[in-house]
Amino acid sequence: MQDSRTGRQLTLRHGAHTAVVVELGAALRSYTVGDRAVLDGFAPQDRITGGRGQILVPWPNRIRDGRYRWDGQDLQLPLTEPTGGNAIHGLLRWTSWQVVEASDSRAVLDVTLWPQPGYPFHLHVRAAYTLGEGGLETAVTARNLGASAAPYGFGQHPYVMAGTPVVDEAVLTVPARTWLRTDERGLPVAVEPVAGTAYDFRTPQAVGARRLDTPFGDLDRDADGRAVVRLAHPSGAFGTDVWAGEGADYVQLYTGDTLPEGQRRRAIAIEPMTCPPDAFHSGTAVVSLGAGERHTTRWGIRPWEQ
Repeated sequence: MQDSRTGRQLTLRHGAHTAVVVELGAALRSYTVGDRAVLDGFAPQDRITGGRGQILVPWPNRIRDGRYRWDGQDLQLPLTEPTGGNAIHGLLRWTSWQVVEASDSRAVLDVTLWPQPGYPFHLHVRAAYTLGEGGLETAVTARNLGASAAPYGFGQHPYVMAGTPVVDEAVLTVPARTWLRTDERGLPVAVEPVAGTAYDFRTPQAVGARRLDTPFGDLDRDADGRAVVRLAHPSGAFGTDVWAGEGADYVQLYTGDTLPEGQRRRAIAIEPMTCPPDAFHSGTAVVSLGAGERHTTRWGIRPWEQ
């Protein structure tokens, strides 16, 4: 189906699972299991708001004043979050991606990121979505087409629902040992242990009235090398796991309190990231992608029920 706002709609199916990926930004529009909405996504005719399902490349989250220094060069990005004076969520959200592969259970899209003001680097980026027995797996690969190393980071922005009208009653588990305290602009000012704080979700607990727009780090991983964030219905009968593969060492949780009225706290954005907010400015966990090198990040969504 062709739509003027988000382009081609690529529908993936596996059993009762259905996911839709769109041409605009290669964003993940929706995911359902039968009649259950796993994600708080958007309709085909809607404009994408709140970053829903979008791929955040070549950096996730915010860069202070849009300024950073790389390889001896001072660079200035456009301020795409003017109210905070930040450059936010990368450069490919509003770009048309090319559909490379489309089958019943798999979609692959790619795009070229050309050198531009503030990011004079040349990347090819490919996003592969595969729907199977383990849910939806996403692999995003960036390749440096340029002759010099490029700074790089990845994130993605799905809003996960728990089957409740608001997320206050949802039960959240986050395998993180630290959280990043941020200022009024959403920029980190300190890394602190979660122990003894309201941000300690290492054991399952209700979200309650917490207003989260919070990065977490030092993620514990399972035997498969995955850091798994779980959002469950208060009954414990069903829920959704969002897992971050190797290299995705941070996760941002956002309860949507600053979204427009009617959209707030319906879901939690669970955002796997390779680096924290303001990474280009601070240098924390930024990937130096050498000429010709590739970097792949894998993450996924696994709905479950007891």
